[in-house]
Parts: sequence; C-alpha cells; structure tokens
Amino acid sequence: MKVAAIQMASGPQVAANLNEAARLIGKAAIAGARLVVLPENFAIMAMQDADRLAAAENEGQGPIQEFLAAQARKHGVWLVGGTIPIRAKDPQRVRAACLLFNDQGERVARYDKIHMFDVRLDNGEVYNESASIEPGNAPVVVATPFGKLGLAVCYDLRFPELFRRMLDEGAELFAVPSAFTMRTGRAHWEVLVRARAVENLVYIVAAAQGGYHLNGRETYGDSMIVNPWGEVLDRLARGSGIVLAEVDRRYFEHTRMRFPSIQHRKLRA
Repeated sequence: MKVAAIQMASGPQVAANLNEAARLIGKAAIAGARLVVLPENFAIMAMQDADRLAAAENEGQGPIQEFLAAQARKHGVWLVGGTIPIRAKDPQRVRAACLLFNDQGERVARYDKIHMFDVRLDNGEVYNESASIEPGNAPVVVATPFGKLGLAVCYDLRFPELFRRMLDEGAELFAVPSAFTMRTGRAHWEVLVRARAVENLVYIVAAAQGGYHLNGRETYGDSMIVNPWGEVLDRLARGSGIVLAEVDRRYFEHTRMRFPSIQHRKLRA
C-alpha cells in the first residue's frame, strides 16, 4: 500500500492553509496513497500564542476537524491530521492534538503531543511550548489496514522510550507530523527519523513544515518516508508537496525475521 507525507509552509490564516492541505491531499490520493500524513501545525502557524488559542476547537467540533473528516471521506484515505489546537482544561493553553480519520471520515484516534519544545538554541532562538500548550500523557497505537500505527509529534522524536512503549503495544509503523526549526533540523532531523526506524524495525512517515513563515520562523522540511532498514524511500527538501512510497508488509516481516534485534532486548522499562 502507498503512503504519503505532506509538506507545507503554513501561515496564520486557517482557511488558506486548509485550501493548500486539500490540494495536497488530493494530489496524494490521485498518486495512489491510502494513508496520508499532514505536518504539525498544518492548519495554523500562529503569529503569537493568542492566535492559536483563538483558533482552538472543542473536542469533536469545529471547521478544522470537519475538514479532516470530509477530506478522508472524499478521497477514501486514512488521514493523520498533523496537529490542531484543541481546547484544554487550562483556558490559557491548548492541546496539540494529532487526529486520525479512517477512509469513511470517522475519527478513530487522538494523540496529544507529550513532549514540549522548551529550549534555548545557541543562535538566540527561544521556544517555550509549555507556556501555551498543555502536554498529553498517553501513547497511542491503533490498528489500520497498513498495520498498527503509532502516533508521535516533532520533539517526541528525541525520546526513544516513547517509541519503545508504542513498539511494545504492537506498533509496526509510525506517523510523525513535525515542524523542526532550520537549526535543529539541519543537525538532527534525518538521524532521528532513521534511528527510530532502525531501532524499532518499522516504517516511518515523517511529514514536516518546510519553508519561511509569516511569524518569522523558518522550518527545515525534508519530509521523508523511511523503511525498517533505515533507508529513505522518498523525501522532499523544501516547499509544499508530497512524498510517496509503498509500505511492503512482506519486506517488514522479512526484516524482523532475519534481523531479530527486538527479540534480543535485555533491558525493559
């Protein structure tokens, strides 16, 4: 089965971002993708935290969620909705929710980003996601026609214990919507994506933001699909577009049988 990662350079206007996402989802579907993954913040790359809060939706309601359901149903694809802002218990913060819709347009899973990007880079950039985003606390793995799918978001890539937990829950492929900065992406993006694939012997569909944004950010891009041997099957360096590759069940099973490193584990949490 073919899977696709969508790359965007989202801005602050939700309607414009949804129009671009719709174009790219349609392009992926025409190319034969049956699973499509949107990047983190695909619907809004906020100018400031207040804009994200204003765009937040209630659980199960709102134009962004309706858009995702309609696109999945229209194109007959399983759709990973990057992240969207969902209202949290704390009225001053949102949840960065990654929603999975099946090919009937039904929502079948929600993962809330666990790890917050609170860092100071040596070039002066400062990020403090926890000031406006309330973290989740539970891994999510869901059965799909492509195998058991684990969901993770961006900064989560730096925490291999999360991926091991999903592996223990049967994960066979991961969808990782992301928005890596230019500086961290250049240094770490590819090595992290490929490492998570190799150590867990899984496919990874890593959909990224890639370009310049009106809020002043520059994201790295390089969306990619990686197989269980760590080989990059397709990638897109910058700009809007799609990457496409096949998830081969036989290759997956062959790799795990011939190279049984998962069974060789000695230490467990």
